[in-house]
Amino acid sequence: MNRLTTLTRRLVGAPAFEYAIIAIIIANGVLLGLGTSSTLSERYGEWISLGNRAALAIFIVEALLKMTAATPRVAGYFKDGWNIFDFLVIVVALIPAASQFAMVARLARLMRVLRLISAIKDLRLIVSALVRSIPSVGHVMMLMSIIVYVYAIMGYYLFHENDPDNWRNLGVAVLTLFNIITLEGWTDVMHTAMEMEPLAWLYFVSFVIVGTFVVINLFIAIIINNLDEAKLERLRDLERPVSREELLREIRATQDMLQRLAARLDDEQT
Repeated sequence: MNRLTTLTRRLVGAPAFEYAIIAIIIANGVLLGLGTSSTLSERYGEWISLGNRAALAIFIVEALLKMTAATPRVAGYFKDGWNIFDFLVIVVALIPAASQFAMVARLARLMRVLRLISAIKDLRLIVSALVRSIPSVGHVMMLMSIIVYVYAIMGYYLFHENDPDNWRNLGVAVLTLFNIITLEGWTDVMHTAMEMEPLAWLYFVSFVIVGTFVVINLFIAIIINNLDEAKLERLRDLERPVSREELLREIRATQDMLQRLAARLDDEQT
């Protein structure tokens, strides 16, 4: 069993195995895209369905290999959050397409494309950085909400009589400000307001500077900072000292290999 674990661990850790899984995920994503074409579905529907089933079978074999390579077995496999995600993708994909959950089953197939994130290490790093950024981003969003709320009330009192379409109440004013944050057509709203208040440009320019440039740069700074921290953590994991159990396991595997080589040499000499 130790030999099987060692061989499976080498197979799973090989770059060729990783590239093959990535290629299967991409091919499966292409098949899912082709399935949205009614013409292609009519002509090649059976082949597309066969390709999807083959991809699912490969993902199941991959999960079994990783469970075999993990230590200790299944418990070690589920210690990694990305393995849990891959396992859930497989479980959801096994929902029968002809059942009452047919729509859920069809939508669940799209999760296989998301497996690219778990298969590519750099993408996993970016997602880890985004997850790390959630607490700090929450504070920035709170700050942004306060700014939008204050500016929405100001905009209502200043412009609702002249431009009721954009400022007739607090809710509409908030939506208008969110549209301004995207920098999409905000100058039209500003020019309409300036017809009654020539100095209205001060309101809009200040909001664009504070709400768009400052706050968005805060988002970017937070994400970049957490991305650097995620990279450092991955480097620390790579530099992690080998445990006593891992060292003994490698020594036993090396001894078994040496014994097999010695036995083969004896057979050749005799």
